[in-house]
Formats: sequence, C-alpha cells, structure tokens
Amino acid sequence: MDFNVKKLASDAGVFFTRAVQFTEEKLGQAEKTELDAHFENLLTRADSTKNWTEKILRQTEVLLQPNPSARVEEFLYEKLDRKIPSRVTNGELLGQYMTEAANDFGPSGPYGQTLIKVGETQKRLGIAERDFIHSSSINFLTPLRNFLEGDWRTISKERRILQNRRLDLDACKARLKKAKAAEAKAALWSDEVDKAEHELRVAQTEFDRQAEVTRLLLEGISSTHVNHLRCLHEFAEAQATYYAQCYQYMVDLQKQLGSSRGEVFPSTFVGNADAVPAPLNTSPPAATLPLLQAVSPNPADGTLNPAEVKPPASGTRKARVLYDYEAADSTELGLRADELITVYSLPGMDPDWLIGERGNQKGKVPVTYLELLS
Repeated sequence: MDFNVKKLASDAGVFFTRAVQFTEEKLGQAEKTELDAHFENLLTRADSTKNWTEKILRQTEVLLQPNPSARVEEFLYEKLDRKIPSRVTNGELLGQYMTEAANDFGPSGPYGQTLIKVGETQKRLGIAERDFIHSSSINFLTPLRNFLEGDWRTISKERRILQNRRLDLDACKARLKKAKAAEAKAALWSDEVDKAEHELRVAQTEFDRQAEVTRLLLEGISSTHVNHLRCLHEFAEAQATYYAQCYQYMVDLQKQLGSSRGEVFPSTFVGNADAVPAPLNTSPPAATLPLLQAVSPNPADGTLNPAEVKPPASGTRKARVLYDYEAADSTELGLRADELITVYSLPGMDPDWLIGERGNQKGKVPVTYLELLS
C-alpha cells in the first residue's frame, strides 16, 4: 500500500514538473531544447502523410459507397470484427426490378423483351461494381487504414514520450542552473549541484535514446510511401478494368437494341417515317470512349533511349538511393540502396521518373526511390 502511494505521489510530481516547464516555455520564461532541422523535417513529412492519407481514405470511401448510412454500418461491423454482409448494388436492384416488370407486362412483347435485355445489363454492371468495390477495399483502403490505425499510432505514442523526455530534460537544466546560482551566492559547494548534474545526465540519456527510437520510426514513412504507391497502382488498375467492363457491356447492349429496333419500329409503321429515331450507333466512338488499358507503373514514354540522352548544361542534382531497384528493361537503370547518383529531368518526361547516371551507366529511375540532395 505504501509503495503504491509513493508511486502515485512520484507520478504526480513528475506530471506537475512537466506542466510547469511547458507553461513557462509558452510564456517565454524557460529555455527549450530544439530538435535538429532533419528531425523537424521528418516530423513535418510524417504529419503531412497522416493528414493526406486520412483525406484520401475518407474520400475513397465516399466514392465506393456514397450512402453515409451504409458507410456507418460497415464501420460498425468492422469495429465489432464481424463480416460485413454482402450488399446488393443499385445496378443489380434496378436490373431485378426491370426483369420483374417484364414478367408482369409480358416477356414476349417488345417492351418486355427490352426490359429483360436492359435489366440483364444492369445486373452485369452491378456485379462489376461490386467486384471493383471489393478489390479496392482490400488492395487500397485496407493498407491506408492499417497505416493510420497501426504505424501512425505507434509514431504518435513515441512522439508523446519524446515530448515528455524533452520536458524532463529542460526541467533538469533549469534546476541545475538554479542550483549553481544558489551555490555562487553561498560561496560553498552544495550537494544540490551534484544531485542536479546527475539528474541532468540521466535525463539527457533518456532523451537521446527516445529521440533515436522516434527518428527511426519517422524515417520509416519512406517505406510507407512506397507501399502506398503500389496500392495506388492496384486501385487505378482495378478502376480501369471496371470501366472497361462497363463500356463493353454497354456496347453489347447497344448491339442488341439496335438489332431489335426494326422489329419494334417497322418501316410500315403508321405515321411520319421521319419521326422514327435513327438506329443506335453500335460502333464505339473513337474520340469519346477510347479503349481502356491497364495502368502500368512504368513510364509510357517507351521511345526514349537513355544512351542517346545528353545531360543539360545546368539542372543536374545528386540523389541518394533509398531502396534497391531492379531495372525492368534496358532503358532503366538498376539501383542499390545508399548509393549516390546524378539525376536530371528532360522536357516531356513523366514527372514520376528522372534520368539517372552512375559513371558510364545511364537510364530512367523512379523518383520515389530517391532522396534528392541540395
């Protein structure tokens, strides 16, 4: 019982000391240990990563599920660690209603036949949408959510500990300064100075150790960017596949409807023939609906021959390689972690790539694998 009471009293004393130090710093009455510029840059980069990841995650959730009530329901299922029930998409529901309406009106009539054809296409569109949502949730939303709920929480926890260690360190510096001032006035050696110096050494050691732990976690943000880059490519590929499927389904539907218009509106129809709408165009418009291709992380400029490229007179920079990179073809330059290379850009190049040089070797290199040096 006595031990617990003493511990609570000690914790309360530490908390009070930190509160006093923090308040005096805010009022400009106490000195504050500043972190180096590199550390501050790591903190800023980490905060930006967290903020933008949150915004991208939330807006992607809105894109995939516009219904806010459905999003809340899915969130609750996820927090309760229960499987989210399969939800019928709007396209599937519309297709079901059209099919039921055709059966009610008569599936053999022109209107009923068209309802069945359009309804079946709506169901296929709905299924494609459900597959896209499922794929994007696993390959894109889940990694972003795991970062915010896992890595970022760890970083935030260690940053709070570092803040406490810094407050303890600066409080010890202030006590030592006061002890030396009192010693000078008394003109004799005080035990308080020895005690304050010992506490300062301990606080400095704990601060340095925590700063190193936090720095390593912050530097891991670069790996987070690489992982999110891969997930972003997978999301774009899934979206391209989804829209390509939808486009093909609609082309097929146009062909079906176009072939049946002559039966629905025969040329002997009573009335003005000019009033009959023109048949639907079954060929895909080249300008407005181009064929979609899978998105590739490689630059689209396949005509660039790095061997023939000459560096500009100015504008080259040194860059440190962050991770190993295997060249995909002869136009790219393989990289090894921690090596230094010369990089520069050319007009018209993909902004995600640069030209890299290492001795006599030259080739395209991805920007995300580099740390540009001033």
